[in-house]
Amino acid sequence: PGDVLVLGKPLGIGILSAALKKGELSPEGYRAMVDTATRLNAVGVMLGDMPGVHAMTDVTGFGLLGHLLEIGRGAGLAARIRVDALPVIGEALRLVQAGVTTGAAGRNWASYGHAVALPTDCAEWQRNLLCDPQTSGGLLVACNEESEARVLAAFRAQGFAEAVTIGSLDAGEPRVEVQ
Repeated sequence: PGDVLVLGKPLGIGILSAALKKGELSPEGYRAMVDTATRLNAVGVMLGDMPGVHAMTDVTGFGLLGHLLEIGRGAGLAARIRVDALPVIGEALRLVQAGVTTGAAGRNWASYGHAVALPTDCAEWQRNLLCDPQTSGGLLVACNEESEARVLAAFRAQGFAEAVTIGSLDAGEPRVEVQ
């Protein structure tokens, strides 16, 4: 309890992939998708040896919420994230707001939505983004507050400029509260 949650890469790869399949992805969006997906999470080796890092997983097919629930269930803790803190690939944000999503996002929500508390004003596009399956998504790291600056510095030193703190882990039933 008390650990902060750091996400290493922006969300939206699944949305960009869906747009590509529909012929709606710009050349810039394609470059962003490939750049994000091919940036390997080699920083994980360094983070795994860092004092104060307590859990780490890559965000892939179950989306951010699914993988965060895995951490919470494994640790027996509740998670809280701030939707406004999430890094998102620019074109993916525009596309998801326009209704582009994946079938997997809906299936993901159906499988774990019962363990997630969304704000009453949460838009459908925000939920789809939180459930968006990532191909080679970012690392999700739980670390104590004393290690937060070192974790963020390690990400940035390895080329992950978008790495950011998105929330925290607290005592409680394994659930995710989105604020």
